[in-house]
Amino acid sequence: MLLNGIFPAITTPFYSDGRLYLKKLEHNVERYTRGPVTGVVVLGSTGEAVLLNCEEQRQVFRTAIAAAAPQKVMIAGCGHESVQETVEACEFAASLGYDAAMVRTPHYYRNQMTPPVMLNYFRTVADRSPLPVVIYNFPQCTGYDLPAELIVELAAHSNIIGIKESSGDLAKVERVVQHTRHIKREVRVTHEFQPVTGRMIHQATAAPVPIGEFVSVGALDAQRPQPAAQALPAAQRPQTAALASSKPSSSAVEVIGELRTRRKEVGFQILVGSGHKLHSLLKAGATGGILAFAACAPTACYEIYAAFKDNDQKLAEEKQQRVEAACIRVVSETGIAGVKYAADLNGFYGGNPRLPLLPLTATQRHEIENVMVDLKS
Repeated sequence: MLLNGIFPAITTPFYSDGRLYLKKLEHNVERYTRGPVTGVVVLGSTGEAVLLNCEEQRQVFRTAIAAAAPQKVMIAGCGHESVQETVEACEFAASLGYDAAMVRTPHYYRNQMTPPVMLNYFRTVADRSPLPVVIYNFPQCTGYDLPAELIVELAAHSNIIGIKESSGDLAKVERVVQHTRHIKREVRVTHEFQPVTGRMIHQATAAPVPIGEFVSVGALDAQRPQPAAQALPAAQRPQTAALASSKPSSSAVEVIGELRTRRKEVGFQILVGSGHKLHSLLKAGATGGILAFAACAPTACYEIYAAFKDNDQKLAEEKQQRVEAACIRVVSETGIAGVKYAADLNGFYGGNPRLPLLPLTATQRHEIENVMVDLKS
């Protein structure tokens, strides 16, 4: 599957008493997916996933996917400390029609998270997941920084299609790009070279497919056996049937229902998490970003990416400088409470974070109002 562009790492709304506010989540997802972003990430770090119980996470997954526009890529945050719980989350997300699973590094037993342990964790999850896996490295929260050499080794797995690299380490991104250039995979895209998701195929294809003729959506990036394919929902079966029908060249347009598609060769795809360095990281070889700041200013983030793709580096740098101070103040310094308040200022519903996280002080709110004044989305 193609992973490029901007993905807001969306927040999870709560009532004042801490209960899930699913109607506001629905409102937010509808608005994000009407905009220029490629898709959204549900229950990442900004979504306060670690503060939700299992049933609450499932409610959030159900609500978000139901509200999303079909042409947007939906990524589910599925990472847990154990392989078993992570795979169960991947299977549940697949049953709802999500397109990929983002899996963070396990970290509670940090001193025991040796390279062999991490290799085994991600490889086992990728072997069993019915969704393609995006590794999630966020050392600022986990205290564990996945080494570049380990990322390169994991990139060879056919069901690991990319990484969200949130360390902000430019040199590390450059190393991973350099040492994964040999990885080439063919994916399906629209005739305009935008991502094709399982939900897009399902919407475009009406005919049912016999059970024996489908595999997981991971087949988008490689032809490989899928042990968990039998667990996939009927909603995803038409996609694979269409994919298996022919193998056109990358220049050929194939019509699937009402959808015009073609094939494109991609490598191991790096999505970064540092909005205040987005332009530099794109120049280093990143394909896009999964950004907390895009949860409150998606258009401003997209404009950096769009200028970069248009090869207008001067404009991209200007757009980057425009968001830099706000991104640092909102995301790096005030965290989830800051992102949620900034989202409120831009017409999304943010609200307060869940305890033990605290809402902003009056002074902090005023500071965020000042840095966000010219960043309307």
